[in-house]
Amino acid sequence: MFKTFCAIAAVLLLAGCSGGGGGGGAATTTTTPSSGGGGTPATLNNYVSVTVDNGPAALQAGPNGYTSNNVAFVSVTICAPGSTTNCQTLDHVSVDTGSVGVRLIGPALNSSLLTSLTPETDASSNPVGECYQYIDGYVFGSVRYVDLYIGGANPGPGQGEKISNMPVNVLADPSSSAFSNVPASCSAVGGPNEGISVQAFGANGIIGIGVTATDCGSYCSSGTSAQLSQGNPIYYDCPASGCRTAIALPASTSAPFHQVINPVAGMAVDNNGTMLVLPSAPSTGAPSAAGTLYFGIGTQTNNGLGSAQAYTVTGSSSQLGPGFLTVTYKGTALQYSFLDSGSAGYYFEDGTITRCPSSGDLDGCYCPASPISLTPTITGLNGATVSGAFTLYSAQILFNSNNAVLPGLGGNSSVFYPNIDPSFFAQSFDYGLPFFYGRSVYTSIEGTTVNGTTAATPFFAF
Repeated sequence: MFKTFCAIAAVLLLAGCSGGGGGGGAATTTTTPSSGGGGTPATLNNYVSVTVDNGPAALQAGPNGYTSNNVAFVSVTICAPGSTTNCQTLDHVSVDTGSVGVRLIGPALNSSLLTSLTPETDASSNPVGECYQYIDGYVFGSVRYVDLYIGGANPGPGQGEKISNMPVNVLADPSSSAFSNVPASCSAVGGPNEGISVQAFGANGIIGIGVTATDCGSYCSSGTSAQLSQGNPIYYDCPASGCRTAIALPASTSAPFHQVINPVAGMAVDNNGTMLVLPSAPSTGAPSAAGTLYFGIGTQTNNGLGSAQAYTVTGSSSQLGPGFLTVTYKGTALQYSFLDSGSAGYYFEDGTITRCPSSGDLDGCYCPASPISLTPTITGLNGATVSGAFTLYSAQILFNSNNAVLPGLGGNSSVFYPNIDPSFFAQSFDYGLPFFYGRSVYTSIEGTTVNGTTAATPFFAF
């Protein structure tokens, strides 16, 4: 069956039309670990293989199972703090340049590991919970400490990059009764709880590697008044009787960690950003694709910027929020635009493009009678401008190909959110994973130094 995939973007959850797949179509596409014309030396472990495929086994199980497309997955290894034996390598963790933090589906973790993950506690010695709110819903769960390993020749302890005692958000945590009931101030955002299962979330977890170092920053570190006044607390005090009271947590990218962090910011050396490399894809799609995610920008011989142009984006102090730049589409400058590997397609408003049938999982997708060449331009805060042209195909035809890689997929996000002010979508253009095919896309982290310079705002570069 076809299924709408939850695509995390900036501080929003933008659902997009994405369909089922599996088998058939064009040949699998691959890319080798390289940057700036040079291969990756065997001694470097600052990268991890990326796969775009039909998703984890649990996604496809049962009568409501489905397959994903345009989702980039990596594997991560989670260990109990201080242990190299009580570990689990978790596949099909979604790579998202539009959010921050690692979130794992509790039922996807081994029970022996999950119960050994140290809970974060607050000043009252109660466990800490986190509510991550999005436009179409929310996720909620415990905050637990893990030793995280990612990358290297073989997944597991001692391989790749390691972040010790790193807080992660465990969704649908089955090991603690404190998190069985979602706080009313969390669910009040409306929509479903997206974190109750692998099928609801679309992956075994997510690794948010966006433009900020922590997932909440000063909003959560300065006290609870701002959170409560806006009606959307993030972190909660969670005694056995349940999570109700919002709490403040400091933002730090070095241990001891408090807020859920961008895992790249917690790395010892390669901590200023990432480079996501995916191959080009045939216009009709492909069954799968293989790429590479590099940690660090200009920190090793395999992750230099080279000739890539930087396009600066808003930071955490902006009234717009972090991660936004401007896309000019058909003469209109859209200031709430962004690049997001966690979105399954191109999402924008255009009433002149034929939409797919208004029922079922194609609702909101674009289905032009023939391919359409569109020519938006992308402009960073630094004034750098580049063509963002692409070809839009009928989502129905793309889904019928049963391919996981669909480079021409697009849709109209506002269809999914009738209760959201449409003026936001009227000012937004979301360049999802299809934009990343055939490119090396860098994402810098706010406040870090790249090539000896600490930029005032973060950037994307390609």
